[in-house]
Amino acid sequence: MKNEHVTVLEIDQKAVLHNLNYFKQKLAANTKILVVVKAFGYGTTSVAIAKIVQDHVSYFAVAYASEGIALREAGISTPILVLHPQIDNLESIIRYKLEPNLYTFRILDAFLELADKKPLLHYPIHLKFNTGLNRLGFSHEDIPAILAAIKKSNNIKVQSLFSHLAASEDANEHEFTIGQINNFAYIVQQMYKHLGYQPMLHILNTSGIVNYAKAQFDMVRLGIGLYGFGNDPKETAQLKSILTLKSVISQINTIGPGETIGYNRAFVASRPTKSATIPIGHADGISRKLGNKKGVVFVNGQPAAILGNVCMDMIMVDVSKVPCREGDEVIIFHTQEQVEYMAQQCETISYEILTALSQRIRRVVV
Repeated sequence: MKNEHVTVLEIDQKAVLHNLNYFKQKLAANTKILVVVKAFGYGTTSVAIAKIVQDHVSYFAVAYASEGIALREAGISTPILVLHPQIDNLESIIRYKLEPNLYTFRILDAFLELADKKPLLHYPIHLKFNTGLNRLGFSHEDIPAILAAIKKSNNIKVQSLFSHLAASEDANEHEFTIGQINNFAYIVQQMYKHLGYQPMLHILNTSGIVNYAKAQFDMVRLGIGLYGFGNDPKETAQLKSILTLKSVISQINTIGPGETIGYNRAFVASRPTKSATIPIGHADGISRKLGNKKGVVFVNGQPAAILGNVCMDMIMVDVSKVPCREGDEVIIFHTQEQVEYMAQQCETISYEILTALSQRIRRVVV
């Protein structure tokens, strides 16, 4: 069914490519780029983002198999790394030619068993090592057992070795981050020494590219940076906003002093007040924390504070001093600064604001 929601998330194709090229110029000419498109492309649309950049990158990464399958069904043929595969999805990963990250012996053994059963030949896998994030990954102490397991089979081939930095954006954690990079380098040395061939290496995320470019190894993973956020005001200023979230005014109401707006009568007018109702609410990703004038939208270029509580499908905003009519366009956000302000008001980060945007909001590439 066609999505005809009047609330729209516009994705600026030129801005996406600008951001990609901004990070590319920080890299050596032969360094590959993996673009992370998990979580619907950080709340945008993974298919659209992949189609925009697929001719300029070497890999995509998703969190789960279903996300990779969606890309394959949309015609994306670029290699896709599944960062958090589950045993129940391994058959689908093979069927759709996705490449699993094997991060524990439980899933490594399960994939090796499946690869032998098929059988497969030199199927690409990726091995993740934990160097300090303590989320997913093998320990350096696991290396002998890993090598023993994979050397028994010609069914798989290690495509890459990688790890993930815990605090690459934090200058106060410089020493810890260097320790992670050195730990990874030691792991690589041990794996290369006994594996018999040299898989690709990658450890840098967006902030890693900015702050630790000397550790770019063979490939880097570009995530939030592609979407316009550099995890640092100076870096973000060099990037372009790729997103505009917009809607329209459904109705305008005028109330008198003492009258109220919205659930629980959370807003009480102290003077004659004109409010505009907008078809977007907490079911669309507008946090209830933005209610009661903590959040603003922009009507005809002027800020309008959210009045009362955010509803499931609607917000009401103060347009008492804003010339407007029903049907006029409303901008929820258009710049990174506006997204960051929403995040600050919600006591969270830009990642959560973006990924919380409901899939019922229509996505349009412009």
